[in-house]
Amino acid sequence: MSKLTRENFAELPLSATDGAWGTELMKLGGPSTELKDLWNVSAADKVLSVARSYVEAGANIILTNTFSSNRVVLERHGAGGRSAELTRAGAAISRQAAGDRALVFGSIGPTGKLVSMKQLTVAEAEAAFAEQAAALAAGGADAIVIETMADIEEAKAALRACLGACELPVGLSFTFDSGKDKNRTMMGITPAQAWTAAREGGASFVGANCGIGIDAYVKVARELAQCGAELPLWIKGNAGRPEMAADGSVHYRASPDDFARAVPELVAAGVRFIGGCCGSTPAHVAAIVAAIAPLRA
Repeated sequence: MSKLTRENFAELPLSATDGAWGTELMKLGGPSTELKDLWNVSAADKVLSVARSYVEAGANIILTNTFSSNRVVLERHGAGGRSAELTRAGAAISRQAAGDRALVFGSIGPTGKLVSMKQLTVAEAEAAFAEQAAALAAGGADAIVIETMADIEEAKAALRACLGACELPVGLSFTFDSGKDKNRTMMGITPAQAWTAAREGGASFVGANCGIGIDAYVKVARELAQCGAELPLWIKGNAGRPEMAADGSVHYRASPDDFARAVPELVAAGVRFIGGCCGSTPAHVAAIVAAIAPLRA
């Protein structure tokens, strides 16, 4: 496939995506409260090293260090006017690392304000997301993933904005970690509601990321698959629940082998793109790559 488009996106094969960015960047130093998106300009070499580590691990798709680069989040860090600059730089770094070995999906995360609760207007949300989408396209991204969504109104606003601001394929990924069965978002959104919002909004794929762990997302994947086969499924689970040690450090217990064991079940459920979120590493991605290989064959 030469250029990825909204028309040919569904032709992408079963693929391994990358792992965590935030927890990997935190290992490289700096205050824990420092917004690592700022490193796209101030410490690009560190960001590039994380991107390259996932390409070397065999990921077919890598993301960008732009999760928090919308103007709403940046304003809380005194950098509200730098969204386009940081986002474009983040996309360019991942593009450099990927070369012709991997696709680059630009990461767009939530604003931290609930559109459904009117903490942010729809127009304000759309403007922030559109700015990021245009910058990701300019920086060389192949597609966009709107991820870690909990508020369906914010997700819809982000999808509309991204589709209108660029020509890239755009997907929606929600975080399911609430409810009795841990298959609801923080705002009570079900997998079926997420799938419907993605389908009706014109997304190229839909899925789940972050949450309580990769194994728990097998059930969520099955629920998404039951909604229909029109949208490829995307799953990037955490390396288990975060656990805080006595010294304040955070640890994730799910091993690369745990991820490898989840791959066949995820593929059987219809998942096309499999990777890791918080706590996952290049070793987790390499295990996913190895587990996918025989299933592709």
